[in-house]
Amino acid sequence: MKAHVYVTLKTSVLDPQGQTIHNALRKIGFTEVTAVRQGKYFALTLADGLTPDAARAQVERIAREVLTNQIIEEYTYTIEE
Repeated sequence: MKAHVYVTLKTSVLDPQGQTIHNALRKIGFTEVTAVRQGKYFALTLADGLTPDAARAQVERIAREVLTNQIIEEYTYTIEE
C-alpha cells in the first residue's frame, strides 16, 4: 500500500517561491497560468496487511505531526491499495 502526501502553504500565507515561479512562467509565455503555489510531496510505502482504516489513521498522524508545520501549512493525501 502506498500513500501520497501533499503539503502546501495555507492560502493565507505568502508564497514568494510560488510567485517567483508564476512570474517566470508569464515571462516565457505561459500567460494562461493565473497563480502558482509550491509545496512538498512525500511517497510513503506502508506495511502489507494494514487495514484501510489503520492506513488512513497512520498517514493522517504522520502528515499532521511530522510532515506539516500546522501553523503555516496544510496537507492532503491519497492512499493506493
